[in-house]
Amino acid sequence: MELQITDQHKGWWVISHEGKLWLPQGELPFGQAAEFMLTGKVGRQIGEWEGSPVWLVRQPMDNQMVSARLLLDQERGLFQLVGRGVQLAEFYRSHKFCGYCGHEMHVSKTEWAALCGHCRERYYPQIAPCIIVAIRKGEEILLAQPVRHRNGIHTVLAGFVEVGETLEETVAREVMEESNVRVKNVRYVSSQPWPFPNSLMMAFMADYDSGEIKHDPKELLNAGWYRFDALPQLPPPGTIARRLIEDTVVLCRAEHDSEI
Repeated sequence: MELQITDQHKGWWVISHEGKLWLPQGELPFGQAAEFMLTGKVGRQIGEWEGSPVWLVRQPMDNQMVSARLLLDQERGLFQLVGRGVQLAEFYRSHKFCGYCGHEMHVSKTEWAALCGHCRERYYPQIAPCIIVAIRKGEEILLAQPVRHRNGIHTVLAGFVEVGETLEETVAREVMEESNVRVKNVRYVSSQPWPFPNSLMMAFMADYDSGEIKHDPKELLNAGWYRFDALPQLPPPGTIARRLIEDTVVLCRAEHDSEI
């Protein structure tokens, strides 16, 4: 339920607008509302971290609005709450008016939803499911540099689930489209909420089956097989991509040790 913030409110503050966060001094604000000039603003509690409430305030601040990616090194639970706040802020911003009748919407008091008082339609935040997969071939792992990553980081392949697909079918299709490789022995590992912008990453591991790498230049700058002990720059710790790579390295090392 949204309420007016008073001087008595305190906790963690997720202040978000247009997919960005307010991070004064590069950190998530924590403390009394008055410290951050939030008294009188409208906010909503979206969770709790280390015994303190986590508040969402939907508004622009100053030029310190930045990407939530800067908090990837935070503890996973706190980062997920921040991601929830950013996604909810964007959901409410994009649902000011009803898509069916065009009338103004209002925020539900009891759940994460936007309601139309005219036609009674109810909207919930939509999550885009996507897969991410680590592919192993003996002592090597397939890594690629996405076009959107110009910082030298190499990672495992990923892609969105299409209508009518199973997750396993998405893995096979995305890998083939992006790298021209066929995989086998696909198995589920874990999942991670990913607020860029509103995804749920479902992680898999798979084994190489056949095919020569031919990367899709629209999606990837490059792709290749890398030995477990000669890896390029990797995604930061805390990401599910990094976990997949580290888990695959364990399997590669085991393969190597068994041949000694």
